Amino acid sequence: MQTLRSLEALEREGLVAPDPRLAAAAESMAIALTPEMAALIDRADLAHDPIARQFVPSAQEAEIAPEELADPIGDEARSPVKGIVHRYPDRVLLKPLHVCPVYCRFCFRREKVGPGGEALSADELAAALAYIQDRAEIWEVILTGGDPLMMSPRRLAELIEALDAITHVAVIRVHSRVPIVDPGRITDELVAALRPERASVWLAVHCNHARELAPVTRTALAKLADAGIPLMGQTVLLAGVNDDVATLEQLMRALVSARVKPYYLHHPDLVRGTGHFRVPIAQGQGLMRALRGRLSGLAQPTYVLDVPGGHGKVPIGPAYLGDDPDALTVRDAFGETHRYPL
Repeated sequence: MQTLRSLEALEREGLVAPDPRLAAAAESMAIALTPEMAALIDRADLAHDPIARQFVPSAQEAEIAPEELADPIGDEARSPVKGIVHRYPDRVLLKPLHVCPVYCRFCFRREKVGPGGEALSADELAAALAYIQDRAEIWEVILTGGDPLMMSPRRLAELIEALDAITHVAVIRVHSRVPIVDPGRITDELVAALRPERASVWLAVHCNHARELAPVTRTALAKLADAGIPLMGQTVLLAGVNDDVATLEQLMRALVSARVKPYYLHHPDLVRGTGHFRVPIAQGQGLMRALRGRLSGLAQPTYVLDVPGGHGKVPIGPAYLGDDPDALTVRDAFGETHRYPL
């Protein structure tokens, strides 16, 4: 099987039934489902399958709420030159290309990535690198997009080398779905491309359900970890995918066992047509409170919200300190309250 890239291909595989309402969903963003992910879908329970829900279009995507935004995290307002988002003083996003191995139906860049998306030309990439070179406060560059591991190893190595030559850039962080959804791309040549001489490279992998960590995926992650590349996990809290404590616990344990440190649990962004994925923040806080009593600190992600309008991420996990002005109280991981001396 090849990557499924159209409604017709999904219909042929029995993953969607013919439905004219899906046309709007297909028009709003590209479709891509890799063979590895398609093989994990439970065809007998498509309506509730957490893998299908992430990648297979739904007629619900045509329902757009007033608060939903085309640019929910404000990338455009923070983009001084094409391909750069500069939201925090010490770090920038660099988006060299706009294609991904799969297209997640909840993606906050869903209308800005895909076939036909604007990859950077050689001159535009040079201008983006010059922007970084000219600003000594930039300590970290985050490669995102699109998925930077969709670049050829040669082009990726050239980009890593160019960033490594900028002496004030100490950290190059790569955000990718590739090791999870298209693990065959993690070749020795690609791993070698991720090895600069001076700067540190960190790889953030996006994984939302333990079922995504199939044996072939674990092998790809092990290849990266064995090469000395630190791995961290990013997860989006999604209704119908991972919005219960048992599923999140299983996922975080599976990530740690694959040598991936859980980093962020993202509250879903206000992406157009994604209301069916969002859960109340109070529910997310309750899940985090429950995880605190079930998982070691090694397996705890930080629950974050990307403030609409380009104002950055903030932690929104549950509070453990009471608000009594006369006595400090602390709630433990199991819900009990204790006094602590002021």
